[in-house]
Amino acid sequence: MTAAVNSFDPVPVSKAEETGSLTSSQPVPAEAVVKAPVETPLEINSALSTIELAARDVRLVLTEQREQGQILTTKLNILFVTNGALLTSLNISRLMMIPSPFSIAEVIGFLISFTLLVRAFLPRQVAVSPNLEDRKFLEKYLVLSSDEYHLQMLVNLTETYNANKQRLDDVSQTLRYAAYATWVIAVVMLMHMVVVYFFI
Repeated sequence: MTAAVNSFDPVPVSKAEETGSLTSSQPVPAEAVVKAPVETPLEINSALSTIELAARDVRLVLTEQREQGQILTTKLNILFVTNGALLTSLNISRLMMIPSPFSIAEVIGFLISFTLLVRAFLPRQVAVSPNLEDRKFLEKYLVLSSDEYHLQMLVNLTETYNANKQRLDDVSQTLRYAAYATWVIAVVMLMHMVVVYFFI
């Protein structure tokens, strides 16, 4: 007669379970777990402070650019006054009334100089940011978060600087040519006076 099976007998264990090859029962090493990077409040505050520092530096550069524009305006006024004084001196001395190569050179020089000065004096469109003439300004920027707004303003201010730099470079180059023309006029006038008063 076959003996009854005891319900408390141990269940046979497979070879895989004996050797521990079942991965479901093994703990996962901590090094194998890849954690997503989480920004801490300190890192967020550091990023925001960097944006604020960059915005401050960009505004300082724009302030220096405006000061450079004022310096160019002062130089423009000085050249206008200098050319006016030279022309007045010629009228008082009546040197231009005497036909000579010097008189022709002086007339041409004054025409070139005043033409360049007027060209530098003509108003040019100044780029500003934010541009309040844009009716979609509120729709584009007020929907942004604070850090996104700061980043967008940095981009806009950089473009503003580049646009105004081209304008200032154009004015500076024109004033440089006008200064050369004024110097040539002064040299021709001096030579004209020397020839008239010492050789005639």
